[in-house]
Amino acid sequence: MITKIDWYILKKFFVTFIFCMLLFTAIAVVVDFSEKADALANTKLGTINIIKQYHFGFIPFIWSMLYPLFVFIAVIFFTSKMALRSEVIAILASGTTYNRWLRPYLIGGVILSVILWFATQYMIPRANEIRYKFEFTYLKGSGGGTEYTTCTNCFYKRIDTNTYVGLKYYDTASKSASSFSMQRLKNNKVVYNIRADRIEWDTTKKNWKLVNVVERQLSDSGEMLRELPVLNLILSLKPSELRRDEFLKDKLTTPELSEYIKLEELRATEGLSPMKVELYRRTATSVTVVLLTLIGAIIAGRKTRGGSGLHLAIGIIIGALFIIADKFSTVFATKGNLHPLIAAWIPNLVFLFVAILLYKKAPK
Repeated sequence: MITKIDWYILKKFFVTFIFCMLLFTAIAVVVDFSEKADALANTKLGTINIIKQYHFGFIPFIWSMLYPLFVFIAVIFFTSKMALRSEVIAILASGTTYNRWLRPYLIGGVILSVILWFATQYMIPRANEIRYKFEFTYLKGSGGGTEYTTCTNCFYKRIDTNTYVGLKYYDTASKSASSFSMQRLKNNKVVYNIRADRIEWDTTKKNWKLVNVVERQLSDSGEMLRELPVLNLILSLKPSELRRDEFLKDKLTTPELSEYIKLEELRATEGLSPMKVELYRRTATSVTVVLLTLIGAIIAGRKTRGGSGLHLAIGIIIGALFIIADKFSTVFATKGNLHPLIAAWIPNLVFLFVAILLYKKAPK
């Protein structure tokens, strides 16, 4: 049963959280605008269009990145004020147990955690898509978000368990490539091979059109060779998959990201660790909100001579340590052999230990 004290704490929790979120968002927007003022002016877009096409994506990105810290700072700020006015001491002196006092914090943390979970699964990726599209079009120009190798836009992919395709110099605008090859294997031997001077996406038939084709079929009886001027071929490969986009993981919803990882694993694609870390982190970050809520309440609930300033300093240090732990685990997963699931959850495991330690030492 939720009592008046619970409502009192929850109200302060949510109001302070919203205030912190709006305050830091305003600061982030002003700083970002000052850095990109010339570039935004060169777009020749009006203020309303810039807000719709850029800030509608930028603001949710800032929220998702700093959301746990917003919660943490909000909890420390209003709880330290309560402790300074001896409200926490009065609540505990009335017979309320320490665990009962923490209950509204846990409820508020869970509510905010669920909101973040839903947003990171579906809403934030759509906002990132808006932001990256604007930056690619107006701020970065051609090449934004695309990585290049020694062969510009060359791809070699396994599209199923036995079939491999290769494309050279693929153009995302025309959806065409200047060279194409495909091999099909059976018992580790090539049984089918096809090459073409050019391949392009047929928008009407929804398949690939090959030009100047040489087709070979190999069997125990011999080789069959066929040359064709044009051949339409159905492949389990879409034009949208033929672009090296370093920000793709940020623009896909969780179901889309999970499906993409499964498909690329089937194709034996390397370098999927950042994708997997992002997939697992979307859930891990939501749990982080609950942990930081409890840690903030335990730290700020103790009345000290330093008051809110000391509590905020401790909170900033803990927040910085969390960010460092998160970055280190990500680097070990993407550049090393650390499993992405472990990398995503290491900060939470560390701060779970911190929360338990602080809870045991807290005056009750």
